Amino acid sequence: MPPRVTSVTRITPLTDTAAAPSSPRPAWLASGAEGVPLGSAFLRLFGGEGQRHLAELEVSVHPAERRRGVGTALLDAAVGAARADRRRAVVAQAPEGSPGDAFLAAHGFRRVLPLTYARLELAGADPGHFTRILEQPCPGYHLIDWTGVVPPELAENYAASRRAMDDMPMGDTDYGTVVWDVERVVAAAEAIAKRGDSLHTVAAVHTASGTIVGFSELVLPGDGRGSDKSKSEGQHYGTAVLPEHRGHALGLWMKAKAILHAHHLDPRLALLTDTAADNAPMRQVNDVLGYRPTHTAIEYQLDL
Repeated sequence: MPPRVTSVTRITPLTDTAAAPSSPRPAWLASGAEGVPLGSAFLRLFGGEGQRHLAELEVSVHPAERRRGVGTALLDAAVGAARADRRRAVVAQAPEGSPGDAFLAAHGFRRVLPLTYARLELAGADPGHFTRILEQPCPGYHLIDWTGVVPPELAENYAASRRAMDDMPMGDTDYGTVVWDVERVVAAAEAIAKRGDSLHTVAAVHTASGTIVGFSELVLPGDGRGSDKSKSEGQHYGTAVLPEHRGHALGLWMKAKAILHAHHLDPRLALLTDTAADNAPMRQVNDVLGYRPTHTAIEYQLDL
């Protein structure tokens, strides 16, 4: 039985002005006596075709205020909003063994997907290792790359390649299918730029047909030219290859090129990635590239 609130708690609805119009993100602030903030909750309401049944929850409570019902009050507000918006499922994530892990399990969420997080310190990496990977022949394919929004002449070709993510391992998550078109591809890159970061994309092309058959996305701090030295980490987003073109080490090839790009910009960066624990091929790619696991997080789901 969740603990009762033992302090005066007020839950105030807020508006997240940074949320994309297609994915509204209502928020709530929990405050105690004299208006002291105790915690917050954010609920992302997916708006894209194929995911309008889903919401994503983040709850954060100050460590000194835990186990006093603050998180439960925030959770009730967010889940109530998801139900009112006719969502079928709410997902949330927490590091394995953390207070958040125990909180979600105690409140009816079920474990649906373990994720392995890993890190690559460019300062300790040998650029020659990635160069040698790129020098390995991959007959019938070549790589291209760009920073920011996809060039107009590649936009439709690239958007069509995004179906490579449709069968990515998602455990028992009711994730749905993300439907990508040119408008969505452009909007995603623009959103990253708007927050002050840069999206660098490497794509694998089937040379004979000119078709983009795979991609790897790396979000880097600043404008993509190593200009923001206050940030020290980059983040891999999606890496995928169309099913009919797998088995040629294209994922390894693309990621190696992205890492070399980041190393050229700033060899002090660290690069982060996360992979479904049962996605053995991508975890093997990360191992070959020198990524080292840092922790496991658990994706939870509440069925409404």
